[in-house]
Amino acid sequence: MSAISVREFSHNPSAVFARVEKGETVEVTRHGNVIAILVPSGGPMERYAHLVAQGKIKLKAATVADLADFPRYGIPDGAPDPLESLLAEREEYYR
Repeated sequence: MSAISVREFSHNPSAVFARVEKGETVEVTRHGNVIAILVPSGGPMERYAHLVAQGKIKLKAATVADLADFPRYGIPDGAPDPLESLLAEREEYYR
């Protein structure tokens, strides 16, 4: 994730949007404070993003009670490390 100031953004918003289209997440700051985060569309939360932005819904934070709802991953025999499998899956997802 990279950060740019409002001033930088205002000089060339098309270039910033082009970076986001390529998959980069960009924080827009004013006086060092983040005022907006631009994320590529198409993520799993995309269908809710506009409702969250409008303040119509608030996403629930995950708690220990939600552990049963989290996805389970099977680790193949001989896999070097479960964390490596998860990181590889994440990397593949974001390509």
